[in-house]
Amino acid sequence: MPIVRFPALMKFYVDNQSEFEVNGSTVAELVDNVLIRYPALKPHLFDATGALRRHFNIFVNGVHMRDLNGMETEQKKGIR
Repeated sequence: MPIVRFPALMKFYVDNQSEFEVNGSTVAELVDNVLIRYPALKPHLFDATGALRRHFNIFVNGVHMRDLNGMETEQKKGIR
């Protein structure tokens, strides 16, 4: 199961966890499943138009998702 990691400033919104496992085969599915668990996180990740906020970075095995296939990037090992 993929591992999602959060920086210290975001831990408040995810029960003070720095990482946890979450189901999903793409970045979009992982994010959706994180938001089901922690809905208060949504306004910090997405702007009013539903776009991912610029300051929020998603890496898939060390590579920024924008250098891969964006939110449709397939995920198999871990996400940070």
